[in-house]
Amino acid sequence: MITRAIFPGLALMALAAIQFVPGTAQAQGKFPERPLRLVVPFAPGGVNDIIGRRWAQEMSRALGQNMIVENRAGASGAIGAMEVVRAKPDGYTLLIANTTTHVLNPLGKKDLGYDPLRDFTALGIITLVPTGVAVHPSLPVKTLKQLAAFAKKNPGQLSFGSAGTGSITQLTGELFKKINGDLKIVHVPYKGAGPGLTDLVAGHIPMYTPTISPAPLEYHKAGRIRMLAICSDARLQAVPDVPTAAEAGMPELEVQAFNAIFLPAGMQRPVVDALAQANQKVLANAGMQDFLRKAGAEPVTTSSPERATQFIQKELKRWGPIVREIGTE
Repeated sequence: MITRAIFPGLALMALAAIQFVPGTAQAQGKFPERPLRLVVPFAPGGVNDIIGRRWAQEMSRALGQNMIVENRAGASGAIGAMEVVRAKPDGYTLLIANTTTHVLNPLGKKDLGYDPLRDFTALGIITLVPTGVAVHPSLPVKTLKQLAAFAKKNPGQLSFGSAGTGSITQLTGELFKKINGDLKIVHVPYKGAGPGLTDLVAGHIPMYTPTISPAPLEYHKAGRIRMLAICSDARLQAVPDVPTAAEAGMPELEVQAFNAIFLPAGMQRPVVDALAQANQKVLANAGMQDFLRKAGAEPVTTSSPERATQFIQKELKRWGPIVREIGTE
């Protein structure tokens, strides 16, 4: 279970993972002196993109410098992540990462090209976001149990869409299949959350397992898709009519992804501290918290570079056995 608290304290291994290099960057002038860049490693329209754009807007105000958002989608977020790995460690290039880029990709892809701890400097966990199970209204099911029963009666006839191979959304669908007796449901990977949701609304796929964001919630309210359950430990204020997976009879199906901010490895501590202070200011803002909750995310207001590193370590340990069993290559 992914809890909503980021635990304090840090093991020596975690501390070593945050790499700071002494130098003279601060002598060059006050940070930041020019616009910053936030890399979103997924297509526009998904929860990572929506949260990232609002976060960048608020950080621009907190820092007194514009933060430009750039989408670099592909390879389940690995393309955008690698762009930040290769960036100069000066604090001007940041990454909004998530469970896919920093947990599932490293666990499930042999030739990823980066290490989630060694090659990044963590700034902080900013949100926890549950996934969900949604179907097209034409599918004759209204509960998770009914969906499982339908799949059993029609083996191989159903498919479910995800935001990509190895993503947390694929893992949600695979877990649904596994806990219901290894259901024969075909996985259809998309390049990001937006395209898959579009196909669900259009009826091109019967089932989708999205991370929760305003788009699927609004489609559910409008009756264009049917959210069967939220894979969280509590119902969402935005859609109080949708039960949790536990309430729907599948407590094992609890999946909450995180969104976090990272910088390249080799950062200087004063720069990280300046960005971390601005991040804390942004997340303490009531308007930002309200926006995140309406988007289906729970803001994390107590994170820090050290706590974020420790959290990533725990997630790698938690998901490792599951990813190895299911396989995501």
